[in-house]
Amino acid sequence: MRFRAFIFPIVALSVGGYFGYHLQNGDHGLTARADLERRKDVLEGELAGLREVKQRIERDVALLRPESLDPDMLDERARAILNLAHPDDLVMRKRREPDPTGPLTPR
Repeated sequence: MRFRAFIFPIVALSVGGYFGYHLQNGDHGLTARADLERRKDVLEGELAGLREVKQRIERDVALLRPESLDPDMLDERARAILNLAHPDDLVMRKRREPDPTGPLTPR
């Protein structure tokens, strides 16, 4: 008779413990929600960066449209694509560092 008096509270505590555990650690629990919030913040920052890139590209494309063609922009893009320079341009090259594993390394 005494055992029957404890059955309902034990079952109720077990069910409550089960739901409490999954409230904290489940797939849709509080821990998962915090992880999703962190991921959302990272992705919003990434989205802001991509929007800036999109605006810059749209601005550059607008400068290349026939109705508002910017000669400087056209010249810059043509030189970059064709890898050419004007005879009056000063061309500066990056100095290549010697390869430390190469055969001409001083000892």
